[in-house]
Formats: sequence, C-alpha cells, structure tokens
Amino acid sequence: MGQLIVQDFVTADGFAADTNNEFKAYELLQGGTAEFDHAQLQWLGSIEAMVLGANTYRMFAGFWPTPASDGEVIAPALNSLRRYVFSRQLKDAPWGDFPPSTIESGDAVEAIRRIKRETDGDIVLWGSLSLGETFFAAGEVDGVRLVVMPIGQGAGRGVFPAGQDPALLKLVDVNSYDEGLVELTYSLRRQGH
Repeated sequence: MGQLIVQDFVTADGFAADTNNEFKAYELLQGGTAEFDHAQLQWLGSIEAMVLGANTYRMFAGFWPTPASDGEVIAPALNSLRRYVFSRQLKDAPWGDFPPSTIESGDAVEAIRRIKRETDGDIVLWGSLSLGETFFAAGEVDGVRLVVMPIGQGAGRGVFPAGQDPALLKLVDVNSYDEGLVELTYSLRRQGH
C-alpha cells in the first residue's frame, strides 16, 4: 500500500503561498539548485504516482511535459509518474506526449484511499494546498517534506489546515542544499500512538 507524502516549498516563515494564493517565492532564488535537484531525482526513485489539484496540474502541465523542461534533471522521472488530477471541472488532463492524467472528480478522500491501496510505491502531492488540507483533515497524509527557502514573506498560506488540531510530526531527516534550501522530512504521528 502506498504512502501519501506532501512535499511543498515554504518560506523561512512557513508560507507555501502568498496572500493571493500564489507561489512566487521560488523565483527569488538567485542561483542554481543542482544539489537539491539531484537529491530530488534520487527520492523520485521511490515515488510511483503524483496527485495534483487542478491549478497545480495546469502549472505543471504547462512546463514539465514540454520542451521548456529540457535540461531539468528530474523531468524524465517526474514525467514517468502516474498522475491523478483532482477536479470536478476538468474533463481531461493531457500531459504533452505522455499518457494523459487520470481525472478524479468524486469524493477526494475515497479516491486517495483507493489510490493508496492500488499503489506499491509512494505517492507525492505537490502544491495543491486545498487538496492537501482535505487529506490532512482525513488523516490520509503519511509524511511531509518541507523544502524551506531562505526567504521571509511575512504573510500567506501555510501547508497545514487552519482550525484543525495541531499535526504531530516526527522529524525523520534534515538535509541542506545549494541556495540555502533546507529539506525537513517528517512522518506523521497518529493521535494516541
């Protein structure tokens, strides 16, 4: 059975999106992220599928399966993953010249439970903060990888749902990379365990 891992880039003050619900902090990094990209490529070897909300899907589909991603070390691995797009509006989700993504338009929690049962490797959720909040609230997130950027933005939206009981995280690993990126890897402690 697959494990659902949420991986998000966050600012040093903990925001995964700005006050307009957009993520532009990554664009402020000045140099390359080759060290991080190679570590990401290694991690992608354990990933079998990705799940995305509609907005993140549109952003990813406009870059990763296109010539714009040529030279990106993780592009072949990312493009080879099975993809599930959670949307009630989209009717199809093409991925360039690759097989299209599967649309999940029903109950998101039931769908992720089914996907986890049908998957041997890990499943990653990138971006898609609303979808992530749904999965956190349902107790379906198994791990979190926060890539902390050396940027302070002061306000915005975090990764974890507001108004929920605090998530209990167990630190599994810490790695630092070029451009001052620090990745914090956590497993989730279940209440009562």
